[in-house]
Amino acid sequence: MKTYTQEELAEILGKHKAWLDGEDGGERANLRGANLSDANLSDANLIGANLSDAYLRGANLRGANLSDANLIGANLSDANLIGANLRGTYLSDANLSGAYLRGAYLSDANLSGAFLRGAYLRGANLSDANLSDAYLREIRELWGASGNGREIKALQCGTYTVTYTATHMQIGCQIHEITEWWAFSPAQIDRMDSKATAWWSVWKPILQSIIGAAPAEPGGAGVPDESEAA
Repeated sequence: MKTYTQEELAEILGKHKAWLDGEDGGERANLRGANLSDANLSDANLIGANLSDAYLRGANLRGANLSDANLIGANLSDANLIGANLRGTYLSDANLSGAYLRGAYLSDANLSGAFLRGAYLRGANLSDANLSDAYLREIRELWGASGNGREIKALQCGTYTVTYTATHMQIGCQIHEITEWWAFSPAQIDRMDSKATAWWSVWKPILQSIIGAAPAEPGGAGVPDESEAA
């Protein structure tokens, strides 16, 4: 597994930009299997780059453009992908445990079999994303995320946004298992937000009906990196 210095990465990114611009000497970035742990790639232009099986644990990819990039099997655990452009990105079987994907653009991304334990997806755009067999049971945050209409669904219910998977539901800043939501007492709801009690009395039966009629499709086991499996 090759490790790159910031200078080497800067050279690769420069050649990649030239490749994207159709200039002489340009070369598509090939970082397949590279060790990029904790690398600073914020705002990097990596459109169409090959990062399959790369080790990007803890990497800073905030605001990076990774649209159509190949990140199949990559380890992105704890990576900063806030505001990153991941449109059409290939992330199947990628490890995204603990990854910060707040505000990330994941429309049309392929996340089949991805491992999203503890991931932060607040405000992420997941429209038309492929989440088949992805591990979704322990996502940390879904507030304001737009779902893909299958494994993750989103609703606007009065003053609160509601986002749910097959097992969990986020209402406002609160995320719990769906079965827990149905069992909460009015007093417990009131402790979450005093303004929510009246809202919950109206919307609870509506949400039960909606989720009962149109449940989210279950995800899968995902394929975590061995270091994250414990």
